[in-house]
Amino acid sequence: MTARIDHTRPFVPVRIAVLTISDTRTPKTDKSGPLLAQMIEEAGHTLAGRAVAPDDEKSIRKAVKKWVKAKDVDVVITTGGTGFTGRDVTPEAVRPIFDKEIEGFSVLFHMLSYQTVGTSTIQSRACGGLAKGTLIFCVPGSPGACEDAWRGILKFQLDNRHRPCSFIELMPRLTESKKKKAD
Repeated sequence: MTARIDHTRPFVPVRIAVLTISDTRTPKTDKSGPLLAQMIEEAGHTLAGRAVAPDDEKSIRKAVKKWVKAKDVDVVITTGGTGFTGRDVTPEAVRPIFDKEIEGFSVLFHMLSYQTVGTSTIQSRACGGLAKGTLIFCVPGSPGACEDAWRGILKFQLDNRHRPCSFIELMPRLTESKKKKAD
């Protein structure tokens, strides 16, 4: 299915922070973080922050929680640490923060990734979720995987003009509390 953008609606930019997770990459050697930042800005969104954290649950969780608490961040995208090695701990670090998991993000990511890397997509534990009204997406650390996630999913779901719906339309309601039924 082709993405449908309703160009009669005004574009609403969101503020997106990017966290590269790696024991070996630095801000100078990181390729995925800058690629995501470039795609975010080319789409018209605001890059709200960029950082590199080691493959360590506490460091990852601390960085993501900081952005979840920030009033100037709507979305966090992490890149790296979604594989199966002993140091790949991004899902373990981030999932406890989620109020709700976005299971469909992982499913759709794998469908798109399969077209690029075939069965190797099975080695990714890409995931997405919602924490206190902030959308969080965790993608593999390769530039190709970041491009698949952005160009195939996030570019459209983070565009309020996307039809039939997008995450942006839901943002005002993401922090609604469940109303308790009166006894």
